Amino acid sequence: MPLLPSTAERVARARADLRMGLPVVLEGAQGALVLLAAETARAERIDGMRALGGPVVVAITARRAETLKARAYDGDLARVVMPQDVGADWLRDLADPARDLMAPMKGPLRTLREGDASLHRLGLLLAKSAQLLPAVLTVPAQDAAALAVAHDLTRLDAVAAAEDLALHHELLPVAAARLPMEASEAGRLHIFRPDNGGVEHFAIEIGKPDRAAPVLARLHSACFTGDVLGSLKCDCGPQLRTALAEMGREGAGVLLYLNQEGRGIGIANKMRAYSLQDQGFDTVQANHRLGFEDDERDFRIGADILRRMGFGSVRLMTNNPRKVEMMEAEGIAVAERVPLVTGTNRHNAHYLAVKRDKSGHMF
Repeated sequence: MPLLPSTAERVARARADLRMGLPVVLEGAQGALVLLAAETARAERIDGMRALGGPVVVAITARRAETLKARAYDGDLARVVMPQDVGADWLRDLADPARDLMAPMKGPLRTLREGDASLHRLGLLLAKSAQLLPAVLTVPAQDAAALAVAHDLTRLDAVAAAEDLALHHELLPVAAARLPMEASEAGRLHIFRPDNGGVEHFAIEIGKPDRAAPVLARLHSACFTGDVLGSLKCDCGPQLRTALAEMGREGAGVLLYLNQEGRGIGIANKMRAYSLQDQGFDTVQANHRLGFEDDERDFRIGADILRRMGFGSVRLMTNNPRKVEMMEAEGIAVAERVPLVTGTNRHNAHYLAVKRDKSGHMF
């Protein structure tokens, strides 16, 4: 039926529900789960989850479990049994490492080692895709269809939802217009929107690059603090301005501005990571304590935009070898890696050293 939502639309709806503090229902071959994002869970919703009658379990990533000294029997995640006598504060303390110093005594934590964890794993992926802390409250559902109807909850088929979350959604051109800039008066801004209703990404085209030759290009992840506020904690703002200036000097280039703030974890989680850095953790350690991997970005987005704009090869301005590998893997030839050299200051020297030593960046 043409008015029924597609899987991608249901997943988008589920993301919005989790961000608002609504539960969603995941249904798979091994059963069904009602899940609620720990970050947005309110006391009355937690009580409602308990009223469903099943065991209440909080799924967290193995990264977060390591910090909490909880056993991750499922490998990449741990299923923590939620005690009956705790509530929303305990749940937030478990999920948010910013509260570790305020509430250091959370345990002992009992984690499950029996049973299937595939739906819990999918719940964590869904929370990450919503840019929420990767921690979800779960309760088994005996009759998923009836429960979803009775409580007006979004219901997802687990197999279809997992395929959608792993999919690179097609980027569609929305609008483009001439944009004179400080770097070049011959500028043009292109807007692309994924077909699942996700955030837009931008392409800044300088001059009229030859589509038959390698274009000077940069994949730049959005950084509100560095690009807009001039933060000294990173090198993002200087990299953005340096890349645009070099394209202006050459008279041609394309800078892809990808809305993947904080290495893909979102601005709120990035600020949580900054708070952890103030406690002495480096960038990678902070991400791990939050429950994320070192880098959660999807650089397939950049390759897709380049192809849609007619580019098949690039001179890539980057210090990150992963971007070169991704471009090649996605069929965009990298004719040359162009180093992007910017200065350091006392606030970002350690950050740059971590990028070099732990992420393999070449300076």
